[in-house]
Amino acid sequence: MTERREPALTAIVLSYNEEKNLEACLAPLAECAAEIVVVDSGSNDGTLEIAKRLGARIVAHPFETHARQWNWALDNTAREADWILALDADQRLTRELAEEIRRRLADGAPGYDGFYLCRRQVFRGRWIRHGGYYPKHLLKLFRRGRGRADERDLVDHHFVVEGRVGLLRHDLVEDNRNEWNLDDWIAKHVRYAALQAEQEAGDAERWKESARWRGTPDERVAWMKTLWGRLPLYVRPFLYFVYRYVFRLGFLDGREGFLFHFLQAWWYRLLVDVRLEEIRRARGDISP
Repeated sequence: MTERREPALTAIVLSYNEEKNLEACLAPLAECAAEIVVVDSGSNDGTLEIAKRLGARIVAHPFETHARQWNWALDNTAREADWILALDADQRLTRELAEEIRRRLADGAPGYDGFYLCRRQVFRGRWIRHGGYYPKHLLKLFRRGRGRADERDLVDHHFVVEGRVGLLRHDLVEDNRNEWNLDDWIAKHVRYAALQAEQEAGDAERWKESARWRGTPDERVAWMKTLWGRLPLYVRPFLYFVYRYVFRLGFLDGREGFLFHFLQAWWYRLLVDVRLEEIRRARGDISP
């Protein structure tokens, strides 16, 4: 008789100057991952020293977009893994989630090809529990060879898994300590706004393919994006902020909650609309 082998999980983490985040990300992975791979795009702080100290295998690759970096990592690392856990460096497993992953994969999770994790967003030390921001489900765990990042995404990324997906109960914490300094948060979102506007200008019909209100978490997001695309520029950021801060009780998140909901729902979305209008004027879609 052959000895039964527990499925091997490889955790892949993307990094670039993540010395403030990386240790918190990597430390809990020892509870459930057979291997940890850090795919780094040129860090010049203490990121690589932290990765080495915590036993991660480091692979260097230049960054283009999040989606392309993820697909390169999936194609070129973790070839012996049965399952992949795909994390950004500012994300960390709670102890309960690490144990849940270990238990679910112990018998190979028959019938499933991927799992959504429940994200707990932290902003400047505060858990953002309201405003419709929790729970937020992210597809982060999948069988090797069954998941890919959608390369049409210019901002952030999302994975698409072939096969049946489930939902794990415990939380994945997202807490980017690089962004406790608002200058860094604002600078990043200025860059993201230009990319988001470019994406919206180029694939206005894209989300109709998978939009389903009663579907998976990603299908519901696609449904909401089709609705968002039909709203008038400059009005929709205001409506979105009021929806999140008032109707979804974002005001209960306190001072940090006000900053988060205002900046993320209104200021950032308003900047996207400004950039999007500039693109449409430049290509003649609307009059000067």
